[in-house]
Amino acid sequence: MNEPTAPFHGGLQPDGSPPVLSLAERDRRWSGLQALMRARALGAIVVGSFQGRERLESYLIDDFLDCVVVLPQAGEAILISFSGSRISRMYESQDRGCDVWVNDVRVGAGGKYVGEVLDGLGLATAHIGIVGYGPTAPGEMEGLLPAGFERSLRQRLPRAVLEDFTQDLTDFILVKSDEELALLRYAAGVSEQACRAMIAACKPGVSEAEVYASIMYEIHRRGCDTRYPFLSLQSGPSNIAWGAPRWSLRAEPPRILQTGDLVQAEIHTMYGAQESQVQMSVALAPVDDTIRTCEEVARLSYARGLEAVRPGVTFADVVHAMAAPIRDAGCWSKTPLLHTLTFGATGFTNVNRDQIAGTREGSIEGKIAAGIRRGDLVLEKGMSLQLEPNACIGMRRVNIGGSVVVTEDGCEALNVIPTRVHYVG
Repeated sequence: MNEPTAPFHGGLQPDGSPPVLSLAERDRRWSGLQALMRARALGAIVVGSFQGRERLESYLIDDFLDCVVVLPQAGEAILISFSGSRISRMYESQDRGCDVWVNDVRVGAGGKYVGEVLDGLGLATAHIGIVGYGPTAPGEMEGLLPAGFERSLRQRLPRAVLEDFTQDLTDFILVKSDEELALLRYAAGVSEQACRAMIAACKPGVSEAEVYASIMYEIHRRGCDTRYPFLSLQSGPSNIAWGAPRWSLRAEPPRILQTGDLVQAEIHTMYGAQESQVQMSVALAPVDDTIRTCEEVARLSYARGLEAVRPGVTFADVVHAMAAPIRDAGCWSKTPLLHTLTFGATGFTNVNRDQIAGTREGSIEGKIAAGIRRGDLVLEKGMSLQLEPNACIGMRRVNIGGSVVVTEDGCEALNVIPTRVHYVG
């Protein structure tokens, strides 16, 4: 395992600018997917964002235009946009000297128009792969394909056979190329700087909103963005909640930080559609001793995860290795210990949840099966993972972690700062 020893900006080009993707990377993606299509005798695949979290059409076009992309079994992709303004902004990148990935650009909307495009390719009776029938994100476990889109497509192509291609695409995305890893390293480096900004902002008397703004400013000023839920931020001496701050979702004043608080964030830094997550914790000392106990357990869980990650092991193997210290310490975990950085596998543990039995939190967690999704997924070189151990004792919780890449003989940790609690004051 190669662990960085100092904050960095990984993936920079020789001139110091952020990395970009080449047309060779486009060709790698298209040809790889077309090989899968030939193996399944599919004439084409249809990939749209449909407002989903992962914006899956961007994988085929190195852009997000809220469009639908048709990739035939042979030849180039076809971009279908419902709005000319989307296409105009793509051309703006071209005017700036950047490569655009798609030459065949059309304006149209809905399943009927996509059916017309497929018919024009001679695929009116073909087998067509559809991305969106199956799971595409944690909140999209029954897919995201709009019923109206599918109905219109079937009406336009009544003799075509529509097949689910969702997992074929998401599994293909799991293994990163060298160019994609350069984007991920850059995003991870920006996450490190965002963590520094969070430490500097966390002080008694400061509002959660100020901390949030400091983190987001650091991300945006370095040319990155975030993806839903953008930035999870919670604070308090015993706040077990997780997710976007309450004031960002409802009419509620931002909480003011106090001595004794633990301020925790999950930062979803995005660059070139590569997501680097970090789980960051800042304690406004002095804090309850339970926090230090939870930190020790979470750090041991993280270390066990780094030791376990290597090619050939299953995703479940790593989850079990991370869960063992939490189990042995008598802690429980609310959120996952591990997940792939693009949608694929997620690992929870249900150890020691009896300690919250009979509580309000227990009534919620008792209705949830805390298990492992895709535990049989075999890790390969080039996969990216999020190690995010969280150790809870009662209602006190510590969550740490960062992004990891599977290497030829182990793993490369891309983050340092968020792998422990930072004590301020």
